[in-house]
Formats: sequence, C-alpha cells, structure tokens
Amino acid sequence: MKAPLAGIRVLELGNYIAAPTAGRLLADFGAEVIKVERPRTGDELRNWRLYAGTTSMLFRTINRNKKSVVLDLRTPLGRRTVLDLAARCDVVLENFRPGTLEKWDLGPEVLNEANPNLVLTRISAFGQTGPMSRRPGFAAVAEAHGGFRDLVGHPDRAPARVGVSIGDSIAGLYAAFGSIMALYQRKSETVPLADRIIDVALNESMLSMMESLIPDYEAYGVLRERVGGRMEGIAPTNAYLCADGASIVIAGNGDRIFERFMNVIGRADLLTDPGLRTNAGRWNRRDELDEAIGRWTAGLPSVEALQALEDAGVPSGPIYTAEDITRDEQYAARGMIQHFDVSNGEEVLPQVGFPGIVPVIGGRSLPIRSLGPDLGEHTKSVLQDLLGLDDEQITAIGEEVPA
Repeated sequence: MKAPLAGIRVLELGNYIAAPTAGRLLADFGAEVIKVERPRTGDELRNWRLYAGTTSMLFRTINRNKKSVVLDLRTPLGRRTVLDLAARCDVVLENFRPGTLEKWDLGPEVLNEANPNLVLTRISAFGQTGPMSRRPGFAAVAEAHGGFRDLVGHPDRAPARVGVSIGDSIAGLYAAFGSIMALYQRKSETVPLADRIIDVALNESMLSMMESLIPDYEAYGVLRERVGGRMEGIAPTNAYLCADGASIVIAGNGDRIFERFMNVIGRADLLTDPGLRTNAGRWNRRDELDEAIGRWTAGLPSVEALQALEDAGVPSGPIYTAEDITRDEQYAARGMIQHFDVSNGEEVLPQVGFPGIVPVIGGRSLPIRSLGPDLGEHTKSVLQDLLGLDDEQITAIGEEVPA
C-alpha cells in the first residue's frame, strides 16, 4: 500500500516530545521527516529515561521513521542550510520558545522567502501571541494552566499527574492535524503566509480536552472537583480491587447496563430502587454503589469477575501493565507491538517491542520502517541528495564555530 503522506517532506526543528510527536505521526504515514539536531548532544530526549547506553528507548520511539541531520542553528552556515532544506520541504515543525526562530533569523517571513508555499507549524507553552506568549513552559505547566491537573487525583490530596507527558502528546496531535489541514488547503488555493502558520499552544490543547468544564461553570457556576478513579457526574464507574489483589475497571453507568450490572452482583434491591434509575440519582449515591460493587469484586479473583461481567454485557476490563500489553492477543492481532533489534548506544538489544502505528489502515498497523535514528545518521545523505553538497562543503558546515 502506498502510504497516505508519501511525497510530503517535513523539516523538524523541535526537541523533547511535542513537535517530535507531530513529526512522528506524519512520518508514520509516509512523510519524509528530516529531524535537525544540535551537534554533540542532539535532542535532549536521547537522555530521558536512559536506563543504559547513550540513547533512550523513549527517543527511539518518538523519533521513529525519521532521518537525523546535525546542524548548528547558531552558525550562519547552519542557518543557511536550514533555509535551503526548508525550500525543499512542505512543512517546518518547531517547538522553541516564541521569538527563538526570529532571533536566529529563521522567522516566518524569512522561511516564506525561501519557500512561499511552506506550512510552518509552531508549538509553544502559551501560543505565539498574548501576554504570556514569551513564557517558557513544559507540559506540566500547560496541563495545570489548561484545567486538566486540577481534576486528576483525589479530593483530599494535592492534584496528581498522569504517568505520561499528555500535554505534549496532545499538542503534537493537534500540530499534525493542523499541518495536514494546511496542506489540504494549499492544494486548492493560494494561501497567505498568516494562514500557513499553525499556532499550537500546550495549555490550549489541554483546555480543548476538558469537555464542558467552562460552559458548566459559565451556565451553572459549577466548579468540578477531583474524584479519584471516578468520572464527575457519572456512576457507577471506577476501579475496584479483586480477591487476588488485582484491580479492574467497570463502567456500569448506562441505565440498561446498570440493570444487568446489579443482577451480576446480586443486588436486586439496588436494581429496583427508584432513586437509582437515572444517572443523576446514581451519582448522588455513588459511595453506596461503590461500596456494594467493591464487596462483590473483593470476593472474586479478577479473571472470574471479568468473565461474569463480560457474560452480562457490562463494560469492564483489566488494568494492564506493560507486561500484560506485550502478551495481549488483541494487540498482537492488529500488529500493535512490533519487534526490532535496537541499539542503546552500547549494545544491541534483540527483539524489543515498540508500539504500533495508529490509526489502523487495512486491518493491521502499518509497519514501522525504522526506529529513532542515531545522531546525525543521515546528515551526509540528506545534504548530498537534497542540496547537492559535496564532502568538503558538508565538513565545513559541521566545523563552523558559532559566532
């Protein structure tokens, strides 16, 4: 199958997770993504969660299907080379603090001169405009500013954080989506520069995930609170501990589902209670319901509890660890764990599993073409093939000292 984005070329100037996630999504579906990294150290993600060696599995994952080119944007030759590459690309991705590209004389107008058809996708903590635009900020700050962090955890404790950089990842999704929109629009009309600049803010990306948080407050003065494993206004849905020490998730909050659920746990009294016929009533008595469900799950091993729930058509499932995911038949059937021999910079680890490509096309994940590259692995080939530079010119770019 021809990849949907085959023929699209992307220049990625970003570090960490947000812009590289956007680049990964575009690369997954066939775009040629050229990742520009600084000399010697490269993207700092190479050292995040580094358990051994010099290159983390996190970097190998986020930067799969890309090419790595080493250029120093602090040098005139480095900047000139970036402009020459941008002239041959469809999209430039970046996630520096606003004003950084402009400081390097690589701002939108300069890039537009090099390529009047270029899409520039910019990711930052608070966007390119507004009173907070120049502030630095990682995903943790943006998640808090977007209202997300306030709802994670238990009401009697400080807000918690989910175990992944969700703010960066969601911003990366929006950046990839925005890039595709701009490319689509560009096909049918001449698009002015202002409309070819995709401005993704991490805090706004998180705000957009907050469902009716704002209208509920504006309309009714409702300030949502942290509810632990529950979901505000919906019951019963939670994680429940089983007899074998494993927890399972049960979502029995639909009216008909609730009826089947109560039959499974042997609580006909709750099934026939008029106050529990609607979701609003069940939410008001959520503690009572969770106590009844918890007593039932506590008496059964998780496998037996889940089987009983499945037989009754009650949505439920185990809480997977990484080990569980690697053994799961459903993920395997759709090619969602793909295995590679991978170097950590010191040794080659055989047949390490990596998450597949989403969404699925043709019934199974598309194959990962390559893992995140070694630092500068493609510098020579890209500069030769795209720019026609010879060995002497490439060496001169690499040896130039910042002013």
